[in-house]
Amino acid sequence: MRMTILEGSTFCICDEIGDLDGRTSGLFAEDTRFLSRLELRVNGVRPLLLSSGKVEYFSAAFYLRNPVVAGLPQDSLSIARERFVGEGMQDHLALRNEGGEPLHFELALDIGTDFADIISVKEHDFALGDPLHARPLPAAAGVRHDDGSNQLVLEEHGGSAKTQVLLSRTGQIEGSRIRFELELAPRERWDVRIDVVPSLSGEESLPLVIERRFGEGRAHVQASLDAWHLQVPRLRTSHDVLARSYSQSVADLAALRMRTGNGIGMLPAAGMPWFMTVFGRDTLITSLQTMLLGPELATASLDALAGLQATEDDPTIDAEPGKILHELRRGRAVETWFGTYYGTVDATPLFLVLLSEAWRWTADAGLAERLREPALAALRWIDEHGDRDGDGFVEYERRTPRGLENQSWKDSGDSQRFHDGRFARTPIAPAEVQGYVYDAKVRIAEIARAVWQDEAQAARLEAEAAELQRRFDERFWVEEGGFYALALDADKQPVDSLCSNIGHLLWSGIVPEGRRAAVADRLLTTELWSGWGIRTMSTADAAFNPLSYHNGTVWPHDTSLGAWGLVRAGRQEDMHRIADALLAASRFFGWSLPEVFAGYERRETPFPIAYPTAARPQAWAAGTPVLLVRLLLGLEPDVASRQLRGGGVAPPAWAEGLRLDRVRAFGTSFDVCVESGQVVVEEAAA
Repeated sequence: MRMTILEGSTFCICDEIGDLDGRTSGLFAEDTRFLSRLELRVNGVRPLLLSSGKVEYFSAAFYLRNPVVAGLPQDSLSIARERFVGEGMQDHLALRNEGGEPLHFELALDIGTDFADIISVKEHDFALGDPLHARPLPAAAGVRHDDGSNQLVLEEHGGSAKTQVLLSRTGQIEGSRIRFELELAPRERWDVRIDVVPSLSGEESLPLVIERRFGEGRAHVQASLDAWHLQVPRLRTSHDVLARSYSQSVADLAALRMRTGNGIGMLPAAGMPWFMTVFGRDTLITSLQTMLLGPELATASLDALAGLQATEDDPTIDAEPGKILHELRRGRAVETWFGTYYGTVDATPLFLVLLSEAWRWTADAGLAERLREPALAALRWIDEHGDRDGDGFVEYERRTPRGLENQSWKDSGDSQRFHDGRFARTPIAPAEVQGYVYDAKVRIAEIARAVWQDEAQAARLEAEAAELQRRFDERFWVEEGGFYALALDADKQPVDSLCSNIGHLLWSGIVPEGRRAAVADRLLTTELWSGWGIRTMSTADAAFNPLSYHNGTVWPHDTSLGAWGLVRAGRQEDMHRIADALLAASRFFGWSLPEVFAGYERRETPFPIAYPTAARPQAWAAGTPVLLVRLLLGLEPDVASRQLRGGGVAPPAWAEGLRLDRVRAFGTSFDVCVESGQVVVEEAAA
């Protein structure tokens, strides 16, 4: 069993006793592995697990007992291992003789690293990578230590990276092994602290500085977590599944927050373990899902992505002026992937959608003014670069051979398939992206009129949106199936597989009123609906596979956007059905929905089938229960009256008595409750 412990973009992947085994585990910072091996041995043998788990997202505890080896009777020695991850990692080992006789034994720690970049490590993951064809990882780092010191330094061959390992006690250091010869009287306790400090530049810190840094780091991280819990709305409900799922989502989102380099605020990383960085699409959708928690994630995301918006045409990173970033990497990952990469077709319109949503929840004219130029640049990108051939649709085709071949949210190499299984050729115009563009233009027209005082621009954007809706319906509609195609291919032929993307279309509003019922019906047919969620591809399509990353699995965030679309289509009861299924699924994942799970039929499996290496926690999966709470209560901001509205359609019967306290909108806190089948929203008492 793997465990992940993280703070910001520094994280540790270890096994159930806290060991790092040198394969895909490790301590990572700045997209670089600074520790790949940390193995604890008693008389040369691995300790036995009693119990282990995370205490907070940034700390964990492992309770162990001695292995049965010569000189150590069974259960004579207990080992408590506590771990904290901050700017580095700190372990505290406490050993106690639990028996009535003296014990003599050796405690050893084997330590090492390779300073591999995170992209290369991911390639050795059997599900997301390709271990058989992955490049060999770097050789083990060199080891340096001074006689009589409590410090061991791992040094990169031919590079500057270093990992300092400091111990609070002096042991015997032999190469990369640290040994302690211990004698413990009955009930005697012995402990040691291990501080692991990464440095990409090779700078070394003094032991006293490191000790102070870890002490201050613990206090800072705990204070940040406490502040987060104070500012998010408190949910009280007798529905245990909803309460647990919501609570875990709040905790997962807290864990994924990263402090932006410009000091603006904190925004969510995409997901553990391989995506602990800024991803344009993931960050934007997560922020949209979680407006209920307050505007901070959204505004931090908008400001950070605006600061990273492309200003030049650079085909080597798939960048054009006005385009919003796909992915930001640092450290060694820059050498094997990209530092900044713009290979996404949907982040740019989603940036505009989030700007509108943040303004609708805050009425913050300053935000709309501050981001006016990035918004206008994004609109220009849509019209001038996104629409590559001038046909009125936004399409993608990579310009760098190292880039992603598919650049919509289903960005795996085999995701764009016709009904008969054929692969679509680029340039490809994804259906849901046209919906995002439609929504973006409608929304920015509202801001142009209300904040920028630009009536001409507002009218132009509304006219462009209406024309896009008309032409989209004409070109993407699959008459014989009664749904919208996944995309248009290079020959402008509809890619006629039935996929979950139609839920995104309902959410965006691009579906004409006369088609909404038909599209909603198709979204919940047995071909797409698994009983646990909406499959990414229907069982009737040739490429369907319940274990295929984008061709048959269930993605909670994808299903949640479909639920949002059903609400917009007036299908509240269908949304309730989806909410019930996703919340029930969360129970089988420790209340923390994963990035993706298998698309097997619920009637055939007693529980949802896990996808082998799905990211968890993962930002837009964590955002799903938060969005579901908003949808169940029908909460919408009314920017004209500066009020939060609720209801419209009755919530499910099990929501009776639910309370959600201190939902923030327009600089005011609102309390929400369900009474006699109605949603009541009132300003919170000061």
